[in-house]
Amino acid sequence: MPLNQYVYFALSSERTTAREMADLLGIEPDEVTVRASRLAEPPRPVCHRWKIVCRAPGLRVDEQVTQILDRLRPHTGRIAELVRRLDPEGECPSAVLEIVRYFNDDECADEADRPDTSQHPNLFGWHLDRDVLDFLSATGAVLDVDEYDLTPDAPEDQSAIG
Repeated sequence: MPLNQYVYFALSSERTTAREMADLLGIEPDEVTVRASRLAEPPRPVCHRWKIVCRAPGLRVDEQVTQILDRLRPHTGRIAELVRRLDPEGECPSAVLEIVRYFNDDECADEADRPDTSQHPNLFGWHLDRDVLDFLSATGAVLDVDEYDLTPDAPEDQSAIG
């Protein structure tokens, strides 16, 4: 089953830009986004997002998380301080560890894009150890896991018709 997965840690704010977050943390993000509402009414604020991302193929989710947290742990205090400043700016938590997984992803079906499963035979199982949970707790971050099954819909069974 083709599997495409990635992990990121993000800080979000309605007022503080990703550039300002980077300056306060002393960490350049891997990605930034600015998003506004898709609807004109009711008007909604902008969302600035600063991200550290791991898209390395062939790694389990927990290995991708480890790569991200290895970069962030030395800055835990500054991240926690910034999160305390950002949280009152919006309704949602400002810090998130996001895990995104696409099962049966035809975009990943090309043999060249598939990870070498001989060294990592099971990409489906993963866990978060105490160090990860301690980091999430220290920074006030939430965990969000999105999993999508991209299996095409089966054609209707024509033999059942009339």
